[in-house]
Amino acid sequence: MSSSSAATLADGEREPDLVGGPPTTAGIIAMGNLDARIEGLTSQARRGRLTADGWGELVELTVLRGHVLGRIDETERAASLAEMFVDQAPRDPRSLVAHARLAGLFHQFAAALNDLDAAAALGLDRRSVDEERAAVCQAVGQYEDALALHRQGLSRGQDFRTLGAMARCQAESGEVDEAESWFLAARRAYRGVSPFPLAILEFQCGQMWLAQGGLASARVWLESATRRLPSYVPAHGHLAEADAAEGRVAVAIERLRRLALASDDPDYATRLARLLGKCEASTEARFWRAHAAARYEELMVRHPEAYADHAAEFWLTIGDDPQRALRLARLNLALRATPRAHALVNRAMCRVGQRRQ
Repeated sequence: MSSSSAATLADGEREPDLVGGPPTTAGIIAMGNLDARIEGLTSQARRGRLTADGWGELVELTVLRGHVLGRIDETERAASLAEMFVDQAPRDPRSLVAHARLAGLFHQFAAALNDLDAAAALGLDRRSVDEERAAVCQAVGQYEDALALHRQGLSRGQDFRTLGAMARCQAESGEVDEAESWFLAARRAYRGVSPFPLAILEFQCGQMWLAQGGLASARVWLESATRRLPSYVPAHGHLAEADAAEGRVAVAIERLRRLALASDDPDYATRLARLLGKCEASTEARFWRAHAAARYEELMVRHPEAYADHAAEFWLTIGDDPQRALRLARLNLALRATPRAHALVNRAMCRVGQRRQ
């Protein structure tokens, strides 16, 4: 563990040994290659020369870049590309899978399942259908159904993909010790050289530990992800959260400033404003609060399902409108009955009750 990871281990938390993990391509080279590949595929699409394989790859890589860089506009672009893919190849089940994945990212879960039904009717293999359905079940809190589908996948073969899927499902359902075992198994099973899949896996395990208050374990996983992929915005965002929890507030603020400037996701501006407010940096805190509020207004017009939870968190905290937060939290709960969604509604109800007293 690095010197910055000296937090006391929480109950049930074990410091993972990530030394000597799978070697991957340097992150800066991988990002350059990603940009070049997207540019090349986009050029082919403009000239009408993109194959179905190429369309699928373009959608997938655009989603990947949006995730790594914390750019919602990239994910929106991927959604538009998925629509174009369906227009170009309406009888190809791969176009419907791409469309379903983007619908899922924007929390349009019923639409995603409809796309998967249509893809299955067009001949998509059972394994692929099950994998995609499991992701939707997991997102809406149907963990037993998701676990059953993941077990079927593992019975067909244990590789990085199936092991990682099981790890994520166990993490979402709160089985953190078991989940970390699956994360470690998936990490050992990785045979590629691209840093993206492995960094994302490490980020997801770090995210799990952070949600459980396991700061030391979270930092080990998140720092591994950022060493592998230095431009990984969500991983740096969670490291800022760990910094703040460990009392390293100045470090967290500086990290969040960089992220709030680089990303169009208002979550970073929200967290920055909260920390600045606690440090009595009121002028800058007001600036970032207004920035986040305006951005959430935009996103709730375009993607209300996808951002109801984070917008509710904003209005519940520095937005200081618990009634609005409660409405959004209930919208989120109606879409996915996860423990976090229930907890958000309960917090909002408590705040509304406090206001009425």
